[in-house]
Amino acid sequence: MFTIEHDFDATVITLIDEAEPNTRPLNEDVVILSFDDRVVVEQMSPEGDEVVRVVFTMHQLTELRLALNLPEGNYRLEQRDGKGL
Repeated sequence: MFTIEHDFDATVITLIDEAEPNTRPLNEDVVILSFDDRVVVEQMSPEGDEVVRVVFTMHQLTELRLALNLPEGNYRLEQRDGKGL
């Protein structure tokens, strides 16, 4: 299950873990905040005492998206005509 909310300066997507009763422990929700210049992924630590946060630039997010569909190896994105990716 997930929710999508549009705030003033960000879109907030929350991924809510669901499982059949007594099949496995539930994981903490994952919150994804999408801004104009970055994407922030947050999740409560397993101990429940702090929020763990990862910040991606838009370039890093593009590389991640592409990497999910490529085989093992080293890659570098090339800019074309100075227009970026």
